[in-house]
Amino acid sequence: MSTSPIPATPTVLLASGDRRLPLYGRQAECEALDQLVATVQAGRSAVLVLRGAAGIGKTVLLEYAHGSASGCRIARTTGVEAESELAFGGLHRLCAPFLDHLLRLPGPQRDALSTAFGLTSGDTPDRFLVGLAVLNLLAAAAEKGPLVCLVDDAQWLDEVSARTLAFVARRLPVAAVGLVLAVRDPHLRAELTELPEREVGRLSDSEARALLESVTPGRLDERVRDRMVAETQGNPRALLVLPLGLTPAELAGGFGRPDVRPAAGDVEQSLLRRVRALPDPARRLLLTAAAEPMGDVTLLNRAAELLGLDLASAAPAVGAGLITLGTRVLFNHPLVRSATYQGATPQDRQDAHRALAESTDPVADPERRAWHLANALAGHDESVAAELERYADRVRARAGAAAAAALLERATELTPDPGRRGTRALAAARVKHQAGGYDAALELLGAAELGPLDARDRARARLLRGQVALASTSPGVALPLLVAAAEELEPLDPALARAAYRDAFEAAVTAGDLPGGGELAKVASRVLAVPAGSPPGRGDLLLDGAAVLATDGAAAGVPMVRLALDAFCAEAGPAEESLDWLPLACRVAHNAWEFDAWTTLSRRLVDAARATGTLSVLPTALHLLVSNRALAGELAVADTLLAEAVTVGEVTGSRFPAQYAALVLEPWRGREAATRRAIDAVTGNPALRGEGKVAAATGWASAVLYNGLGRYEEAYEAAERGCEHPAPLGGPFHRSLTELVEAAARSGRPARAAEAARQLGVLARESGTDWALGVAARARAQVSEGADAEEAYRESVERLGRTEVRVMLARAHLLYGEWLRLGNRRVDAREQLGVAYEMLSEMGAEAFAERARRGLQAAGETVRRRLPQPHTVLTPQESHIARLAGEGLTNPQIGTQLFISPHTVEWHLRKVFQKLGIVSRKQLRGQLLDRAVATA
Repeated sequence: MSTSPIPATPTVLLASGDRRLPLYGRQAECEALDQLVATVQAGRSAVLVLRGAAGIGKTVLLEYAHGSASGCRIARTTGVEAESELAFGGLHRLCAPFLDHLLRLPGPQRDALSTAFGLTSGDTPDRFLVGLAVLNLLAAAAEKGPLVCLVDDAQWLDEVSARTLAFVARRLPVAAVGLVLAVRDPHLRAELTELPEREVGRLSDSEARALLESVTPGRLDERVRDRMVAETQGNPRALLVLPLGLTPAELAGGFGRPDVRPAAGDVEQSLLRRVRALPDPARRLLLTAAAEPMGDVTLLNRAAELLGLDLASAAPAVGAGLITLGTRVLFNHPLVRSATYQGATPQDRQDAHRALAESTDPVADPERRAWHLANALAGHDESVAAELERYADRVRARAGAAAAAALLERATELTPDPGRRGTRALAAARVKHQAGGYDAALELLGAAELGPLDARDRARARLLRGQVALASTSPGVALPLLVAAAEELEPLDPALARAAYRDAFEAAVTAGDLPGGGELAKVASRVLAVPAGSPPGRGDLLLDGAAVLATDGAAAGVPMVRLALDAFCAEAGPAEESLDWLPLACRVAHNAWEFDAWTTLSRRLVDAARATGTLSVLPTALHLLVSNRALAGELAVADTLLAEAVTVGEVTGSRFPAQYAALVLEPWRGREAATRRAIDAVTGNPALRGEGKVAAATGWASAVLYNGLGRYEEAYEAAERGCEHPAPLGGPFHRSLTELVEAAARSGRPARAAEAARQLGVLARESGTDWALGVAARARAQVSEGADAEEAYRESVERLGRTEVRVMLARAHLLYGEWLRLGNRRVDAREQLGVAYEMLSEMGAEAFAERARRGLQAAGETVRRRLPQPHTVLTPQESHIARLAGEGLTNPQIGTQLFISPHTVEWHLRKVFQKLGIVSRKQLRGQLLDRAVATA
């Protein structure tokens, strides 16, 4: 029995174009899509993520959006699981119709996108430039009319495409561009979690029965109907597909399956039955299309001819609603592809890949040809394995580590010789590790170690195990593995042994004191015992300098370290060198109080890790840059970096770098609950237990929080905990000393404050930088009196004012102002406290800003707390853009610097002009914003 659609139920025209399907239970989703389309038609941008289980109706909702978008241009792309390792594929399909606008892009963006899409050759493109290029490309396309971009199966997009689309979604220009992404649960990509979303849930039983009856011809037994509704659990695609594989007798007589299985399995089995019911030519052509992830009709036609087929052979599959052949090959449901491929015989799959390989241009796309050749084989083949190995570097340069790892892993599987298979497995494991695939890397290492590796390769395998542990687990766990590998490598490969000791040294610095103690000194002594290469490189100078610093102290080590840092800062060098050496260089720069070097090198490290897709390094790089930007007072920037670190950690399973990054950011905000959560995340990580850095870093974080809140007794106790693990390269110890001076002085412990100030003075003189000497002068001022104190405060402000360490400068103004107020110098106090309040408020350092506000009030000035006022207060982004515009930068220049489009810059500036009541850029210049604008 059939029922008529409920009048209010929206409908969608099916891809076949011959009938409409009622969208039962989807009124709310359709209304949201109608609103998005209306927004775009009105000339504004909009984004929506549709999230739900496989078959829940996301694709149909995209079709509804397509049908509703009258007067709009439509661009579409679909993620393909088989292509998820091949970078830029999904993005290319979306942008291909608009490449005629390529010449309108700024040169760097045009070059980056051209390289990414294989239009020109070049180094791995900068992903931020690719993101900007896509942003501006869509904006240019929207100038001809409203544009709606529909992305299906976003969970199968290659990582680069997914990240770029998330970047674009967060920065869509004011132009009429809409973006709708459909993503399958439970595979919601971390990149998409912060975008506006709507969950597409299961249908109710009544809605499911109505849908099932509406598509079932003839008689439907109520028991069969009710069981099918229960088995499919309200999944529309399952409800639509299941009846198609059953005979009328089965539907009417109750011969359904006796067991209840997951909907995805039921759907796939039903699709598989439909595929197997096709004539052999149609089934083989469908399989060939399933094996070809690009949807290239021309390539499919060439492959079909080699198989003795033609595109007309697909007619039964098209008629069965499995596939659509137009300008591209489209499967009408994602599971059709997987059901077709998985249900085929191994021989048929190999034949399809062989035909595709022979049809692929060996000059234009040699790596994809090699990939198809590899999948056309049932056994070993050295020539194909060698070809995959040969193209791995090319693929890595264009698409990153993950794509290269896929080629190397398949090359390993094809290698007949056990010895060569072991070395290839080792190479594949190394790249898998770099791509953040730690479990896969360890599996490949196990396979490599089963083979007849020579002594050097066995030591390299042990080194890689240590490097995996350093990236994925904790420095304390990694340290003994790295030391053991280094010792084993010393007689076999001294250069590689020094690289292993470099990693061990970094692990020892990062972990801090470990049970038993003395690890850093032990590693340092081994570093100095293994001679550097001839001539030594800047990496050798850095490692030797750091080792001397650890064993002989700052007087001997700092000059060597400074030379090495200068050498690294002077020239970028290859990405591989940056990834290998800059993590240690950044830590050494931090501990040597070299802020500018730390800034330069941490930024360079993040750029290198992003550009190459080296997820094994990126979380650490982001942690280092978060720490740097937090001290620079750029808390909003640091927060963005932290979010990226969290995302990468979720993807790779390595969360401790992001946990430490949160720990160095949250205390500056002055929010106790958030800081406590960050502390608990670190102390609750079992892999970090026993590491001295845990106590030092969490003690410092608590001390900063409580000093900001004015709870000096608690700050003192926390700072003392942070100082329990002094070390020659102990950044948390140095930072805890600065907090200890303030907490001890304010809690009535002048002797302890004086001793901590003395220790800081020694460290500062050994470094000699303005950062170090400025912090030491501030500490000295707090334990001095009269003219000596004032001279020290002024020295601190002067020295820190020459640095980018704006948090410390703001706190120097705060302490100076508080001291002046206590000395009843109210006018002078208001000047210093006013500067501190402006700086700290702008940064978002809420607790310290509130301290400054209370100080201003006590000095006789009425100051209200700064609260966001949507119509009168600039956001941090607006404030940044306004400053740059006031300095004379053009919209494209601002966009390049802030990684947003010129259209977005213009939109922000219009809001700035409205809020400030001004009409031109000239009015932004000078000190207007610094003195009149509160930053939310």
